[in-house]
Amino acid sequence: MPGKMVVISGASHLLWMVFAASQAFKIEILPESPIMAQIGASVSLTCSTTGCESPSFSWRTQIDSPLNGKVRSAGTTSTLTMDPVSFGNEHSYLCTATCGAAKAERGIKVHLYSFPKDPEIHLSGPLEVGQQVTATCLVPDVYPFDRLEVALLKDNHLLKNQEFLEPMETKSLETKSLEVTFTPTSGDIETVLVCRATLHIDVDEELRERETTKELQVYISPKNTTVSVSPSTRLQEGGSVTMTCASEGLPAPQIFWSKKLEHGALQPLSGNATLTLIAMRKEDSGIYVCAGVNLVGQDMKEVELLVQEKPFTVEISPGPQVAAELGDSVMLTCGVRGCESPSFSWRTQIDSPLSGKVRSAGTTSTLTLSPVSFENEHYYLCTVTCGRKKLEKGIKVDLYSFPRDPEMEVSGTLVSGSPVTVRCQVPDVYPLDRLEMQLLKGESIMKNKNFLEDVDKKSLETGSLEMTFIPTTEDSGKVLVCQAQLHIDELESEPKQRQSTQTLHVDIAPKDMQLTASPSENVKEGDTVIISCTCGNFPKTWIILKKKAETGDTVLKSIDGAYTIHKAQLEDAGVYECESKNELGSLSRRITLDVKGRESDKDYFSPGLLVLYCVSSLIIPAIGMIIYFARKANMKGSYSLVEAQKSKV
Repeated sequence: MPGKMVVISGASHLLWMVFAASQAFKIEILPESPIMAQIGASVSLTCSTTGCESPSFSWRTQIDSPLNGKVRSAGTTSTLTMDPVSFGNEHSYLCTATCGAAKAERGIKVHLYSFPKDPEIHLSGPLEVGQQVTATCLVPDVYPFDRLEVALLKDNHLLKNQEFLEPMETKSLETKSLEVTFTPTSGDIETVLVCRATLHIDVDEELRERETTKELQVYISPKNTTVSVSPSTRLQEGGSVTMTCASEGLPAPQIFWSKKLEHGALQPLSGNATLTLIAMRKEDSGIYVCAGVNLVGQDMKEVELLVQEKPFTVEISPGPQVAAELGDSVMLTCGVRGCESPSFSWRTQIDSPLSGKVRSAGTTSTLTLSPVSFENEHYYLCTVTCGRKKLEKGIKVDLYSFPRDPEMEVSGTLVSGSPVTVRCQVPDVYPLDRLEMQLLKGESIMKNKNFLEDVDKKSLETGSLEMTFIPTTEDSGKVLVCQAQLHIDELESEPKQRQSTQTLHVDIAPKDMQLTASPSENVKEGDTVIISCTCGNFPKTWIILKKKAETGDTVLKSIDGAYTIHKAQLEDAGVYECESKNELGSLSRRITLDVKGRESDKDYFSPGLLVLYCVSSLIIPAIGMIIYFARKANMKGSYSLVEAQKSKV
């Protein structure tokens, strides 16, 4: 029997050891394997235990550097969150859990990478057939760059491949580039350039490979430019000449004609292949240049014209240039000196219709443009013929339109603290590229705009200036000014100016509400109480005073937010509410009025009863004396106050 007991006891001890081992203190960390975290993203490491109800946790790096993260522990779990991930998080992290005297530790390695953007393809210039060009593929903000591979392909043909295997001296985001120089051919038209970047790291395929494509546009610079002249390059005053230009290239060159001025400057004349000059004058002599131009270059051809002049002079007024407002009248005057019987003719430099009336007499000729319209904006030439010689003088007519003041519009009600957009428009302006607009608040400039863009056609335009700002209460009463100036520098000494104004009124929601009871919120029955409500807001709103009750609220008749309770009763006690509303919001306040009854005060003696008591104490003896003397008077038939006094003596 003792032997059996020993066997049973040993077996029990063995079972207990197995059970205890199954419940041993353990620690786990997730994720289980080293992780690859993207710089700028968020990563969480979770440490958990089993076999202990209340463990304590601590985190550290293997080299005891700062954690650069936030730790949150709850129950049997502790989480280290790194947000955003930075270079300071590339460590081996250790989680230590302590349960009584037992301690367990588990670690995990955090690797970093950065590969946020697709590659960028840059060309050193336009792709011109026969001219070398360098294509650069940029891969920005890469880490670790020693695992980067970049390939540049043209229509799936590999031009160059590079791996960046040089050692990294410091941890930093790097921009790596791959350059390839090649010579485009006509066969490269509409081919595709591909830049493919691969970061060899342990992440999903779509995260480790990026690609950018660029379709190639190949050009051929203009060449073989030729000019034909008819009838000749030597001309007489009053004659005409036609010059035709042609040029080869891809895309087809556009033809531009210009005249070479002194110091080599070029005066643009036409954008057509054929240039015709009529009624030639001596000033038209010179070198004319034809240029074939496309996106990658130009090719020019020069022709020299010679025009002989007549020995007389022509003057034109009101000067070489005049500004006229659309709808007005302009008179151009051409006068001759040195010729007794000249003949006159007027034309525009591009031979468009005059659209005006000509009147000639003696040595003077006038061209009247009325009313002035867009078709009158030209360079006008007055041609004078004297015998066999001709002479021309020109005047440039520039137009402008600036008929109305600016129109100012606000997107809505001005509310303190809420953005509002102000739009200022100047209608029917010409030329728009000479317009300047300013938006001012008081004396300070909020925004300024110059309309310097080229206008493709002649038309009345509307200049617009828009700005969003946040009004404040201090802006109320200030003046918003939209100012427009039309700068016609060479025509007038000072710009034309117009403006519009608008006074600002800024609305605010109800605020700074005060609800009071005077003299106090605790009064006695019979006291006078004034409940007063004030509120700061704009625009002004009605202030509503109400007494709250379960059966329904009672609106009180208040004057300027004040309600007076004369001789307060017990039923006047309760909750009083003040409410103020406008379209911007509402605000309310409550107070509780407590009214106590007089009978609860044992030392209280009504003033009215006191007065009644005093009066009674005087009246009752007086009535008794009157009755007494009246009776005596009845007995004697008369009554004398003197006698009465004597009798008392």
